[in-house]
Amino acid sequence: MDAFYASVEQYDHPELRGKAIAVGGGHRGVVSAASYEARKFGVRSAMPSKTAKEKCPHLIFVPPRFARYKEISRKIREIFYEYTDLVEPLSLDEAYLDVTENKKGIESANQIAKEIRQKIFEQTGLTASAGISINKFLAKVASDINKPNGQKTIHPEKIEKFLEELPVEKFYGVGKVTANKMFSLAIYKGKDLKNRSLEDLTRLFGKSGRYYYDVVRGIHHSEVKPNRIQKSVAVERTFFEDLFDEQQINEKLENLSKELHQRLQKHQILGRSLTLKIKYNDFSLFTRSFTKEEYFTSPEQYFATSKKLWELRPFDKAVRLLGLSLSHLNTEEKKQVSVQLKIPFEEFEN
Repeated sequence: MDAFYASVEQYDHPELRGKAIAVGGGHRGVVSAASYEARKFGVRSAMPSKTAKEKCPHLIFVPPRFARYKEISRKIREIFYEYTDLVEPLSLDEAYLDVTENKKGIESANQIAKEIRQKIFEQTGLTASAGISINKFLAKVASDINKPNGQKTIHPEKIEKFLEELPVEKFYGVGKVTANKMFSLAIYKGKDLKNRSLEDLTRLFGKSGRYYYDVVRGIHHSEVKPNRIQKSVAVERTFFEDLFDEQQINEKLENLSKELHQRLQKHQILGRSLTLKIKYNDFSLFTRSFTKEEYFTSPEQYFATSKKLWELRPFDKAVRLLGLSLSHLNTEEKKQVSVQLKIPFEEFEN
């Protein structure tokens, strides 16, 4: 989806259309999503609201409405399932679809993407972009090329040339830090990355070296997993005013424990590892985890453990954010039958 949260707000509130808006943020928070009008000024998700306001003085902050986003996300997934059951959601606004064998018998993957995007627009009023290719990595990269409201097909015979000319910072999985390291090594495009041996890349980037070696050659064997395993459940809060008082901290941890328990109960999830996250007013971050042999089962257990983890903090400073997350869950991934991707393509694309 194109700037999903922000686009939903602009659709539901016509007075915001064409304006620079940020979902979330406010006095002390961070930006959850930014409209394309705001992105022109350099506003991005996860950016502190103060920084966002400095970059875009006329930025409008809008409180998030996650129930609304989930409602629309469900409608979008229903459209996906009209074409295939092999849908792997990544988030509320993004998913992989394997349309090798689709329910409508459409031979063109490009045509399927066009139909899905049109149905999304007709049923939600929102635009989506799509990437089409022979594996998840290439489809992901392609999906960003003609955003917003477009699609890109990377045909099998054009993969090699496309990847050789692709800037390394555009490779999915290459973040800002890794990209800067590659620049320092004179690796600017895919062809530069391709010239490096597997041994060289492994030495420079550890286990990720094998991934970079493969994907620059168009190799990515990950299947579309409809029942993608959930690895953790988290809740966190950024506070309007910094917290100093121990009683305030305990109150917030107790509230977070109750909220976490409610989320877990709703989906019948249990877990064995609890992690406390603390962000201080200087933006330094501290996390500590505790793992039990048996599952956590009550908010009282989360609260008691979080207090013990709090006592392990290395220093006393004003607290900006607190978070709790549970991992080592009782969710199990159902195995899916592997299907070799052989997707017919069309030359025409948007």
